[in-house]
This record gives sequence, C-alpha cells and structure tokens, in this order.
Amino acid sequence: MRFVYNRVMSDVVREKLKLLPDSPGVYIMLDGEGTVIYVGKARVLKNRVRQYFHSTEKPVKVQAMTEQIADFSYIVTPSEVDALALENTLIKKYKPKYNILLKDDKTYPYIKVHTKEEYPHISVTRRVKKDGKYFGPFMGGITCKEIVDVCAKVYNIRTCSVQIGEKPKKPCLDRHLGRCLAPCAHACTREEYAARVEKVLSFLSGNYEEAEELLKDRMQKFADEEQFELALDLRDKIRMLKKLGERRITSMPRDVDVDVFAYFSNGLYAAVSILVTRKGVMQGSRNFSLEEGAGERGEALASFLTQYYADREIPHEIVLDEPLDDALLKGYLLEKKGRSVEITRPKFGIRRELLDMAEGNAKEYLEKSVAAIAHKNDMTKSACERLRRLLGLKKYPKRMECYDISDISGVDKVGSMVVFTDGEADKYEYRRFRIRTVEGANDFASLQEVLRRRLSKLNTEEEDRFPRPQLVVIDGGKGQLSAVREIFEEAGVGDIDLIALAKQEEEIFVLDRAESIRLERRDYALRMLQRIRDEAHRFAVTYFRNLHSRRNLSSVLDEIEGIGKQKRQALLERFGTIDKIMSADKKQLAETAGIGSELAERIVRYFEEL
Repeated sequence: MRFVYNRVMSDVVREKLKLLPDSPGVYIMLDGEGTVIYVGKARVLKNRVRQYFHSTEKPVKVQAMTEQIADFSYIVTPSEVDALALENTLIKKYKPKYNILLKDDKTYPYIKVHTKEEYPHISVTRRVKKDGKYFGPFMGGITCKEIVDVCAKVYNIRTCSVQIGEKPKKPCLDRHLGRCLAPCAHACTREEYAARVEKVLSFLSGNYEEAEELLKDRMQKFADEEQFELALDLRDKIRMLKKLGERRITSMPRDVDVDVFAYFSNGLYAAVSILVTRKGVMQGSRNFSLEEGAGERGEALASFLTQYYADREIPHEIVLDEPLDDALLKGYLLEKKGRSVEITRPKFGIRRELLDMAEGNAKEYLEKSVAAIAHKNDMTKSACERLRRLLGLKKYPKRMECYDISDISGVDKVGSMVVFTDGEADKYEYRRFRIRTVEGANDFASLQEVLRRRLSKLNTEEEDRFPRPQLVVIDGGKGQLSAVREIFEEAGVGDIDLIALAKQEEEIFVLDRAESIRLERRDYALRMLQRIRDEAHRFAVTYFRNLHSRRNLSSVLDEIEGIGKQKRQALLERFGTIDKIMSADKKQLAETAGIGSELAERIVRYFEEL
C-alpha cells in the first residue's frame, strides 16, 4: 500500500523538481503522512534537492530517507547564511528523523563578574549575556563554587547582589569572616574595591600565582595558631589552584580561547568530542553520541556546530579536521553572535595534538556507547513505532502529550502537560495550568478545562508554541478518557489519538474499544507510557506543592517573633516557598533584605524545633 502511495506522490515530486529555483534556501522533506523527516540548506536549491532523486549510489541513511520522501517544500532565503540560520530553527522545531540532533541537557557553569555595577559582585551562571565579564565554562571536577570561594577569601569581593546606595547598611557575616570589603556598609572606597576587582579579573584569566602565595601565607598562619580546620580548608584551595595550573598549555597564548571538535562515525551512529580551552587553560572535554544523519560529514558537523553555539559563548578559534564551508559558518556566527571566529585545521603543533586527542576520545566514546545508543533507541523511537502498531494509532506518535491533575480536597488545583518527542522527555515544552473554573475536587472537570485551554491553541498564531500532538495520554481510566473525549469532539480534533493509562493494573484504554489493552510489564512501549505518565504526575505535584506552600507561607512565618509584613514579603521574594526557607542556612537568610544575622538564627531555630 505504501508503495502505491509513494508511486502516486512521485509524480507530484517530479513536477516540483522542475520548478526549483536557482536560489539559496532551505528544503524540507516530508513522508507519506506529511511528517518532516529531513531539513537541509542549499546554496542553489535546484541542484541540491535534485541530487536526492538521481539514480546514483547513495549512503545507507540517505537511501533510506529518499525511499520515504513523498513530498517536499522549500523556502527561498536572501543568502546562504540566512539559509543556515533557518535550517537550525526548523531542525529545532521539527526534530526530523534524519537530521543530526544535538540533545544536550547539560549546560556548564560560568563565573560572572558584574562589571556594569558600581561595586561589581561575582556569581555563578549558566547563561552568557552581554552584561558583564564571563569566565568558563568550568568542567572536569573543579567547581565554580570553589573558585568563587577563593575570590572571596583572597580578594574580598562580594558574592551577594544587595543594592548599594547612599545610606550604609549593616554589614553581613561575610564582612566579619573577612570575605568581603563590605561596600554596602561604606567600609571601603570605590577605588579600593575597584583595585580588588582588577585582581579578581586577572586571577580568573589564569594568573593564579598571587592567590596561591597569599593562601599559603594564611594557611601557615592558621597552622601556627593551631586553627587546623581553617588551615586544611586553605590547603584544599591551594591544591585546587595547582590542578588548574597543571591544565595550562604553555605553548598557547593566554588571551586565546579555543574549542577543538572531532567527529567520528561508524555509518549508523556518530560521536563528537569537544576539548575546551580558555585563556590557555584546558577546561575539560565533552562527548556527544548522535544518530548518523542523512547529510555528508561536513554538513553534519556544520549542523552540529550551529546547534551547539546557539546558546553558548563563541571562542576566538575553532579547530577541526572536517571539510565544511568555513566562510558560511563564520558568517553565521558573526551574524548571530556578533563575534568573528577563526577556523583552523592544523597539521602539527599543540593544536594538532589537541585534535588527535579529541579524535581518540570520539572514537573510544562511540565504541563504548553503541550498545547504550541502541538500547536508548529501543526505549524511545522503536517504542513509539511499536505503540503505534499495538494500539492502531493513526500516526507515528512523534509528539506525545500527557496530562495529570493534582490537588488536596479541591484546594490549589493544578494541571500539568508533559511532552515526549520521539519517546524522550522534551522539558522545554512542558506546561503548567492553574484550574480556574472548577469548584471543589473534580478531576474530570479539571481535565476538561485543561484540555479545552490547550486545544484552543491549535489553528491559531500560538500553534508554533503549542504544536499539534499526534497522541494525547491521560493519567486515569475510562472515566477520565470519556471526559476528555467530549473536549476532543467539541474541538474537532479527530486526527489526534487519545488514550488513558490506569495506574493500578497499567491498563491502556483507547476510544471505541470496550476492553482495555494490557501489555507485558517489560514491553518497551508500556515502559515509555509509564515514563510519561509518571513524569506528568511528578510535574503536577511539584507545581501543586509550590502553590500550596506559597499560600501557607504567611501563616507560618507570622508565628516567628520579629517578622512582619515587609520581612515576610522579602523572604517570599527571595526563596519563593516555605520548603526553601526551611532548608536555607543562616548566611542565606541573613543576606535577605531586613533580616540580619540575629533574626536569621531565630528563623533557623524555629524550624529546627518544629
């Protein structure tokens, strides 16, 4: 049947091929169900797209993709750089089966010096913006917290974000511990503080010698005074600095940041290994395992790089060994990040040694990861396909949404929407709902409200933010399924599959079938449904607890002597929930506006006695 369908569609494809323009742009390949399976960019659309349909020998992945193409579309762009940017956007949006997809749930931390402030403070962040000086990323065992702690102990730069005004404040505990010059208390001049900030910037740039000597002197002083616990702490800090120093690459300039990329493939799967060097210091490595895409190696790596640098800092130099369009990538990074980058392919020297190291890492990582990648595929994409066959779904459930309700006796009712894409959690797509119209504890009515609000986004301008799912999963049984079915009929969304998963016996209920479906407990399709159901429950309960604790926050804090409306509000703004206030230490509480060390101790003592 698919063969007949593809044969009919091939006439449409043949006619479209004749109309392709001699322009740069992006092409989108679709299968017989209209699902996007590949997105590519081209300098000349006519030439690039036609290559897929020539009767020439093709790589396995390209051949497999070509056999599934039932239609395609394209978008003409002003330049190839624009095409590359649009390609990256569409890959993120559609997550096509045959594109290399960067799925990275780990963003490494940076140390930020807030240089735009009159008295800059230092903090740890995972987002790089143009509002200060950033150092990192830090990886490989040495934490940002340790480095910030050295900055506070050695140079007395502040780590809090307290607003400093004309009126002096009461100094906090850091001042008494010798960790801060206390500009908030007007205990130092602007010039004195600025000099310390300059030393911190030098230290974070890789000049560790001064800090190491100062720590050694203090360690010896504490040892002489028999304050051995403090001396041991400083000893650990000195060892940490020595480790950082050992990572310095002596033949590399200290003002150059370099990222080294190596790509290795076995034809089915691929791995990318990255070595990160900042200010001449090796920060560490990061490995990614990927399913091999349908493009050429250079295209695959270029696509990887555009995704990788979408939310990361651009280095001065990128080192790699793969052929790709350097001018195009450099133009893209300059346009999107406002910073030029040098791309080099070294034949010898320290950069070649780093590249060889990265290539060895990529090969070893892929060899060790093949079994894990295959197992992950069984648990995700293969499980989606199996679920489609077992339940007779209309479409492959590329985007699954699961819904759950949480409340206590009808109070603080909330709903959650969890999204899995190709069988994997897609946390950026999760959504929360506060139930607005339902009185009392009524899960059926609450589910109806949530689904009515969610489905109302379809066929509107908001559908880009709330894409149409292929499958909706309800946490519950027949009753919940029937309640949501009414909303589906009301919204006219018969193309979306709807099922329910009852927890006690793990029964699957589908529309227009009286009996439930039971799968083996070890079946990957059932395990995937359990994962999304449990995740929806976790997400709903977390939201409910936050709302519930916020609502009860005032009554609990009112029982603590010395806390009035303003101080209660200050604690609420800083910590958000009663759980976080209960787990905060004295220092964190004391840093809250208006609290101070004495009241902070009273708060801690109150919760300890509960």
